[in-house]
Amino acid sequence: MMKVSVTANYFDLSDKDLKQMSQLGVDCVDFGNGSSFPGVKEQGYPDLDALLKQKRRIRSWGLDINRVTLPNITTNFMNDGIGSEVEIENAVNAIKVFGEAGIKIVRQRFAGDVFPGLTTTYQAYQRGGVISRGESLGFTKEKAITPTLDESLKWREKFKEVYRQLVQTAEDYEVKIGMHPSDTPNPDTPFGGLGYHRIIDEFPNKNVGYIYCVGTRAEEGGSSLVLDEINHYGRKGRLFLIHFRNVRGSLATTKAFEEALLDDGDLNMFKILLELKKVGYDGCINPDHVPIMEGDLPDTDVNWSNSNIGWSSSSIGFAYSVGYIKAMLTALHEFSG
Repeated sequence: MMKVSVTANYFDLSDKDLKQMSQLGVDCVDFGNGSSFPGVKEQGYPDLDALLKQKRRIRSWGLDINRVTLPNITTNFMNDGIGSEVEIENAVNAIKVFGEAGIKIVRQRFAGDVFPGLTTTYQAYQRGGVISRGESLGFTKEKAITPTLDESLKWREKFKEVYRQLVQTAEDYEVKIGMHPSDTPNPDTPFGGLGYHRIIDEFPNKNVGYIYCVGTRAEEGGSSLVLDEINHYGRKGRLFLIHFRNVRGSLATTKAFEEALLDDGDLNMFKILLELKKVGYDGCINPDHVPIMEGDLPDTDVNWSNSNIGWSSSSIGFAYSVGYIKAMLTALHEFSG
């Protein structure tokens, strides 16, 4: 049966954080920042004892750790920087630590998987003044320079160099590697529609799959694309985690999009849950990039200044999203048996 997880971008969750998550009925925590784990800054990968201690603490509140993030693969590595091969070693060691801790889903971030400067980001306002992220192709008069075909092929080779080692270790430690799609999914981005699918062609190992972001993929092609991809990846058993986000518009239709509350975008989110159930998905549903509601103290950064990118205590937007998802999951169970 599907569960609910929330993303935290910091490791030291307070009792208030965990108490609120427990009260809302959250099942699991996803850790979205690979550098937040104790040990990463000191030795390059997480400390097992500190991780196990935090896992026990999280479980004492009736929750568990679902997905974690490996140390980043940086621009230095992707450009063949001197000494950058240690980044693969750190990622491999991190998988070993997470595997020993009994954590089964990891994500690897890669520098250069998005092409910034092709869209103009703006602050969108929706019902009652809700703030959300918007991006437009039309407002962008001077486009940033994007990689050539040869540069993209070289980038892909560096990606495969990393994944070849990660996949072997993941198999040895019974860990799944899920990739998030490129956000924003501009043409030719490494993990836009074509490049995203290519991952499981290049690495057919069953431990390789997706952190499938409904909103990001809707940005590229709307509801029909999302439903088709869920069906395709889901029946192959490659959906490891679902980022549950609604949007208005898409780059393909309106040349712009805006993130939206779950009940207020173009997508029928219940229909998406039905499709997930049809393909046998039983992992976590994770509300992400939650629009900012009155009274929120959002977790933002320079790249995502108009949405809650991760859990923040007393976040009204997260409370709304978790409750909405839990109600739909209950209805799904009654509807489909």
